[in-house]
Amino acid sequence: MAVMAVQPPAASSVHRSFLAFDFGTLRVGVAHGNTVTRTAQALGSISAIGAQRFERIQKFITEWQPDALVIGVPFHPDGAAHDNTVRARRFGRQLHGRFGLAVIEVDERYTTTEAHALNAADIDAVSAAIILEQHLRALP
Repeated sequence: MAVMAVQPPAASSVHRSFLAFDFGTLRVGVAHGNTVTRTAQALGSISAIGAQRFERIQKFITEWQPDALVIGVPFHPDGAAHDNTVRARRFGRQLHGRFGLAVIEVDERYTTTEAHALNAADIDAVSAAIILEQHLRALP
């Protein structure tokens, strides 16, 4: 009797889900998406700071069970970093430290402008969805 070796699925065919965040000092937009549909859904915004912000993020993580987190990192139009670049990256490190999930950074230049152009009711959440869709499009 021959034993067949089973090849693992290609990385692009593995189902992965993500929560994405559009970080702001006052609000954080949240979106969910996955590699099957390669689309993202705006979930809402968190208007809290400190421990309360992370408690609300924990609720999203518990509900959606993401494989990884995606954060938007802002840059000047010329690609230079600024104060919010540093803040967003710190937020990403805090997410990783608190929840133990991989954190993927995505250049978020112009996502807020795009969300405004879509006449989004929740600019921050739609910006998070745009950030996540950028990540999903970049996957193989």
